[in-house]
Amino acid sequence: MFIVNSYSLAVVFCIVTMLCWGSWGNTQKLAGKVWRYELFYWDYVIGILLFSIVLGFTLGSVGDAGRSFVDDLKQISPENYCSAFIGGVIFNLSNILLSAAVSLAGLTVAFPLGVGIALVLGVIINYIGEPKGDAFILFLGVILIVLAIVLNAVAAGKMNKKAGSTNKKGIWIAVAAGVLMAFFYRFVAAAMDLNNFESPTPSMATPYSAFFIFAIGIFISSFIINTIMMKKPVVGAPVTYKEYFRGSFGTHMVGVLGGVIWGLGTALSYIAAGKAGAAISYALGQGAPLIAALWGIFIWKEFKGSTKTVNILLTLMFVLFILGLGAIIISGAN
Repeated sequence: MFIVNSYSLAVVFCIVTMLCWGSWGNTQKLAGKVWRYELFYWDYVIGILLFSIVLGFTLGSVGDAGRSFVDDLKQISPENYCSAFIGGVIFNLSNILLSAAVSLAGLTVAFPLGVGIALVLGVIINYIGEPKGDAFILFLGVILIVLAIVLNAVAAGKMNKKAGSTNKKGIWIAVAAGVLMAFFYRFVAAAMDLNNFESPTPSMATPYSAFFIFAIGIFISSFIINTIMMKKPVVGAPVTYKEYFRGSFGTHMVGVLGGVIWGLGTALSYIAAGKAGAAISYALGQGAPLIAALWGIFIWKEFKGSTKTVNILLTLMFVLFILGLGAIIISGAN
C-alpha cells in the first residue's frame, strides 16, 4: 500500500484534507436549489462508500509496504472492526445533528460553535490517545484557529439581519454535535497502528481498510439516522424515499461528488496520521470552516457590500487562521 514517508508530505495531505472538508459543502449548496438536505445526504454517503472501495483497491493495494487492502480486511480483529465502525456511526450522528442545528440556529451560529467544540475536544482526545508533537505549540495553534472561527461567525452575524433571532434549541444541538464530532476520529485511529504503517501490528488495520470500515458505519447507520430525519425533519415537511428516486441523475451525481470530496480529505488525513500524528492531522483538517468562508466570500459573494468593520474582522480572521496553521505545523516538525 502507499504510505507517507516524510512529515512535509503528511502536512500537504492534511492541508488537502482541510481544503476538502471546507469545500464539499458547495455541492450541498448546489443541490439545495432543487433537493432537500435529507435526500442529498443519501448520495453523499454513497459517494463516501464508493470512494473508500476505489481507494482500497488502488493506493491501498500497491507497493510492498504494509498489507494489501483485501489481505488486511481478512486479519483485522473484531475489536478493531467495531472501533472503526463506531467511528462512522458517531460521525454520521454528529454530522446530521450539526445540519439540524444549522437549520434551527443558522449557519453563522451553529457551524462555528459545533466545529469549534469539535476542534478543541478532538485535539485533546487524539493527543491523549497518541501524543505526537509539541503540546504547547499545538494547542496555541488550535486556540488561534478557534479565535479565527469566532471572528468569522461575528463577521457573518453582522451581515445577517436576522442574527438576533437565534434558536436556543439549535445551539444545544450544535453543542451536542460538536462533542460527538470530537470523538469519531479517535475511534478510527484506534483501529490502526499509527506507529508503523510499513509493518502494521497483526489484527490492526491500515488507514485504507479502517477508512472503508468507517464508511460502512456511516452508510449502514444512515438507514436509521437519516430515515428518522426524513420522517421528522427539524425544518420543513417530511420527505419520502419516492422523492429520492425521482431525483435526476445530475442531482444525484452532485451529492456523490460531495461524498467523494469529503472522503478524499478524510482518507488523506488518516494516511498522514502515521507521520504527523492523529492530533495534528485532525487539527489541520478542522480548519475547514475558514476554507468554507473563502468560498463564501469569493465565489458565493456572501459578504458583498460588507461594512469596514466586517472587512477588518475578516482580515483578522485570515491572519489568525494562517498563524494557527503555522503553529500546528511547527508543533510536529521536531
